[in-house]
Amino acid sequence: MAGFAHAAVAATVAGGFTHALAVRSDGSLWAWGWNLYGQLGDGTNTDRLTPVQIGTGFAAVAAGGDHSVALKTDGSLWAWGRNSSGELGDGTTTNRPTPVQVGTGFAAVAAGGDEGSYTLAIKTDGSLWAWGYNGSGQLGDGTTTNRLTPVQVGTGFAAVAAGGTVEWGNHTLALKSDGSLWAWGSNGFGQLGDGTTTNRLTPVQVGTGYAAVAAGNLHSLALKTDGSLWAWGNNFYGQLG
Repeated sequence: MAGFAHAAVAATVAGGFTHALAVRSDGSLWAWGWNLYGQLGDGTNTDRLTPVQIGTGFAAVAAGGDHSVALKTDGSLWAWGRNSSGELGDGTTTNRPTPVQVGTGFAAVAAGGDEGSYTLAIKTDGSLWAWGYNGSGQLGDGTTTNRLTPVQVGTGFAAVAAGGTVEWGNHTLALKSDGSLWAWGSNGFGQLGDGTTTNRLTPVQVGTGYAAVAAGNLHSLALKTDGSLWAWGNNFYGQLG
C-alpha cells in the first residue's frame, strides 16, 4: 500500500463511490480505485489497485461520487474527475484526468453525490461557496439550477458536509463559527432535521451548540460542544444508532 499500512502516515483521507484519496503527513496526495472518469487524477483512466501519487503540497481532500477535490497548503483549491454537472467548478462540463485549479483562499472542502455530484468549500473569511448538481437545492442558492462555477451561499461558516445520492436527493449540512447548525437540499427522510420533509433551497437553522457535522446518504449526524452525539433522517438499517 505504498507506505499506508500504518494509519499515522495519513493526514487526511476521503472515500468516493468507488475510489479513495489520502494526504500523507508530508503533504503528498495519493489515490487508488476506479478511474473511469479520471477521478484518481493521475492523467489516465486506468484503475489502480494500489496508491499512486498525484502531487505534493496538499492539506485536505474530499471525494464525491466520481470526482475529487483537494486543498493545498497555500489555500488553492483543485478538482478533477467527472464533471457532467459542473462539480469541478472550472466553468465547463468536461471531465478532467488531472487536477485543475478552481480558486484560492480556501480553508475547507466537501463533496457529495454520485452520478450528479456537487462540491462545497469554505474560504478563509468564512464565506461558503457551492457548485455542481443542484436538483434538490443542495447548493443552497435558492434555485435548482446546476452551477458550473462557485456561487456564494453565505458567511460565517466553519465546517461543511455533503451527502446523498441523485436517486434520492442530496442534502448539505454546515456549521457556523458560532456553533449554529444549518441544513438545506433534499429532505424526504427528514435528513435536514427541521421537523419537516420539505426540501429547502436555502439554509435553514437546525440548532445551536454544535462542534462537528457529518452527512450520509439519507441521514445526518452532529456532535455538540458538550460531547453529545445527535442523529436524524432515514433509519431503515439502524444508522441513527
